[in-house]
Amino acid sequence: MAATDADSLQIRRSFIRTYLERDVPQFGPRIPAETLERLWTMLAHGQGALLNASRLASRLAVSAPIVTSYIGLLVDLLLVRRLPPFHANLGKRLVKSPKTYVRDSGLVHALLGLESYDALLGHPVVGPSWEGFVIENLLAAAPARTGSSFYRTARGAEIDLLLALGGRHGTWAIEIKRGLAPKVEKGFHIALQDLEPQRAFLVYAGTERYPKGAGVEAIGVRELAEELRALG
Repeated sequence: MAATDADSLQIRRSFIRTYLERDVPQFGPRIPAETLERLWTMLAHGQGALLNASRLASRLAVSAPIVTSYIGLLVDLLLVRRLPPFHANLGKRLVKSPKTYVRDSGLVHALLGLESYDALLGHPVVGPSWEGFVIENLLAAAPARTGSSFYRTARGAEIDLLLALGGRHGTWAIEIKRGLAPKVEKGFHIALQDLEPQRAFLVYAGTERYPKGAGVEAIGVRELAEELRALG
């Protein structure tokens, strides 16, 4: 591991402790820094997973409502994103729990003790970390008042990110893949048939833009962010 990797990790770990011990108490009720750090770390381990407050509560030995309030504080402090599920009367069984993301991917890696890029590549969080990174960049670029959600049914139809842009732009459906040769999953195609969004994208780690068929376009995160920024 290069010295710069170790230094960067140490800086992030120092930020985490300082923020939890000094800054967070100024914005909410006094919460033990160790408890909040454990919760934050659990959320990093479950980056992009459906929120299960009861399971988190049992691991922290507190009640589910308390965990929900702690997560609410992290959301208010812009440290965690709670991405809501899409809800509509489609005659399908839709997932009702939100997904949670630690909003800064560097903090995800610090909370998990990932000291290098190679360590990240060998960790299960590598895909969810990329997903969270993409979501944060796209939402930062989207016009004000853009609605965001994800879509998932009990039968496996899924869209990672739905952007409700309103007006003539309608809704954009976004699938997120980390690889350079991404494939569109069957569940995404089924979800597109369910919702019929105005546009559909497969955001991946490359830079080329090209059609994937069935109205889906592969695109890099930077180019899609620029397209969203131009709408504002």
